Amino acid sequence: MTINTIGGYSIITKEKEVIGLEENCSQNHPSTPRTKAEMDKIINRLKRIEGQIRGVQKMVEEDRYCIDILVQITAIQSALKNVGFSVTERHINHCVSDAIIKGEGKESIEELMNVMKQFSK
Repeated sequence: MTINTIGGYSIITKEKEVIGLEENCSQNHPSTPRTKAEMDKIINRLKRIEGQIRGVQKMVEEDRYCIDILVQITAIQSALKNVGFSVTERHINHCVSDAIIKGEGKESIEELMNVMKQFSK
């Protein structure tokens, strides 16, 4: 299944799982570009998550206790979900609200709802 986004991407899903993201057109930026501070905050969070993932890989290589690994995986999932909420909030405040003002709100809301259905699984 493919979900086309207003931003020019296709979200490719297979049996309810997102397996890829493809660019459809050159309009691949938010209606209000992110500030450097916004980008830095998201990138820093993602780098922290990346470090946590490497830590879990090391735990597996060291044959650490399963529960300890699962606790770290839960922390990673929570951190990643919080990044998603942050991006979603910005999208609603800028992209969706701009689309509503331009009379394209229905499409933007449908796009967001399709992604939120995937995000909430």
